[in-house]
Amino acid sequence: MEEFENLALSDEAGILTITINRPSKMNALNEATIEEIGRAIQHAIDEKSVKGVIITGMGDKAFVAGADISELAELNELNGRKFSEKGQEVFQLIENSQKPVIAAVNGFALGGGCELAMACHIRLASANAKFGQPEVKLGIIPGYGGTQRLTQLVGRGKALELMMTGDQIDAEEAYRIGLVNQLVMTPDELMEVAVKMMRRIITKAPLAVGMVIDCVNTVYESEEDGYQMEANSFASCCKSDDFKEGTKAFLEKRKPEFKGE
Repeated sequence: MEEFENLALSDEAGILTITINRPSKMNALNEATIEEIGRAIQHAIDEKSVKGVIITGMGDKAFVAGADISELAELNELNGRKFSEKGQEVFQLIENSQKPVIAAVNGFALGGGCELAMACHIRLASANAKFGQPEVKLGIIPGYGGTQRLTQLVGRGKALELMMTGDQIDAEEAYRIGLVNQLVMTPDELMEVAVKMMRRIITKAPLAVGMVIDCVNTVYESEEDGYQMEANSFASCCKSDDFKEGTKAFLEKRKPEFKGE
């Protein structure tokens, strides 16, 4: 597996864990880290042995505390657009991955960290997690898809409130408004819960899981008729070996052995 300067990767039983590894910087996202995340996700997509991905941050103080302010301070209109588009490109790679991606959020998930979590398909948070889009305090706005994904997840009014005030919310409030799927009491339990959930997901038919992701993304990202895409995807599942195995195993009262074919 490729070595990374700002990430720690581990692969166990088909689950690739990507840990943002800049604890001295509260795991802040600089340009190099964004580029490495893109490479790591592409590796997960390309590597057949990888069935799912968990993204987390090193330590229990921060998932990702935001962007690297020293880099942000150097932006102008031209490179600011490139900065935003690069982050959007990497986070769209996560969002559109047909392999499931879970964010295990421990500590601060602010700015780009909140945007990274929102790009994942599922978000789990420990009780010490804090979420926010505080960019207006720096005179900018979310640039890695935050204005779009936060609105999709929590609704227009709450998204506008959070982004215009720049306020932080705790894990319980994030769960209440639908930003987080599940709360976990302690950071120590967080990865255990994330792995258990991922194990449940990857026992299911990979093709079907990937098509669920595609169809849900269509609701927000495509002009294509979502119902027609669902019907087309359903038909594609029906011709797969996984479908034959799944129905046969059900009738034979045994666990299916899916191969993603």
